[in-house]
Amino acid sequence: MKKIGVLTSGGDSPGMNPAIRAVVRKAIFHNVEVYGIYGGYTGLISGNIKKLELGSVGDIIHRGGTMLHTARCPEFKTPEGQQKGIEQLKAHGIEGLVVIGGDGSYRGARALTQHGYPCIGVPGTIDNDIPGTEVTIGFDTALNTVIDALDKIRDTATSHERTFVIEVMGRDAGDLALYAGLAGGAETILIPEEGYDMAEVTDRLRKGQERGKKHSIIIVAEGVCNGNDFAKQLKEATNFDTRVSVLGHIQRGGSPTAADRVLASRLGARAVELLIEGKGGRAVGIEKNSLVDYDIVEALERKHKLDLDLVKLSKELSI
Repeated sequence: MKKIGVLTSGGDSPGMNPAIRAVVRKAIFHNVEVYGIYGGYTGLISGNIKKLELGSVGDIIHRGGTMLHTARCPEFKTPEGQQKGIEQLKAHGIEGLVVIGGDGSYRGARALTQHGYPCIGVPGTIDNDIPGTEVTIGFDTALNTVIDALDKIRDTATSHERTFVIEVMGRDAGDLALYAGLAGGAETILIPEEGYDMAEVTDRLRKGQERGKKHSIIIVAEGVCNGNDFAKQLKEATNFDTRVSVLGHIQRGGSPTAADRVLASRLGARAVELLIEGKGGRAVGIEKNSLVDYDIVEALERKHKLDLDLVKLSKELSI
């Protein structure tokens, strides 16, 4: 394999740039040309493709977002859109592709592989919801962003003796909410894997008040409900002085942590190795600090599992 491409797709995550850098430099080290596809699958369809050199990825390892940009592309879900992308790959002589992104990105990579173009999926999403890897690129950075915000909000919650509801991202997974709540000492954590009982939530808050606690932090994963809607329900049930903070897209930005930079570098380099070995239709991941790869179709069929022991621990420690 002498020419490969790399693209980022779906929601951006901190660490995508280090992953791109690893793909480019690992490939060039092995005398393989690399082409950057700008704007995800939309850029693939339109032919927004440029050759990348060593200098193309200089000074990006510390930057959030993605230098290749990203976009949602409904057209690529269709056979016609996929065929347009294939024609562009053929026109540029690209023999294999590294796709960095989440679930939707993997589906596009699977489609291309089925059409005869070997693709390797690299898990890049703050949601940490890709099966086959214990952690995804961007999760650690987003987690630290949430914890930083939580610590600041607790200061004002304490000062004003209020209950704060903090809504965090995660799509249908509760990882970001659970880990942030546990690390930040939240009194209540609501995740889609469990749902919630308002009576249990209010009982926990009242018990805290009875022992003299004047403020509380409640973390709500977006997959459970809207933070403002939950705060309204809580207000009606308890009449507590309640405020809401929806962290939103701030969780996706920022310089990637050291952990994300190392993870992205390892996964990006391994993706290139697999293509050089002539393997396609694979996804890379990390398990017990070791690199793994697995069938990308299997990855899409498996269901992400949250460590529910952490849910139990968070409840025990927030009494």
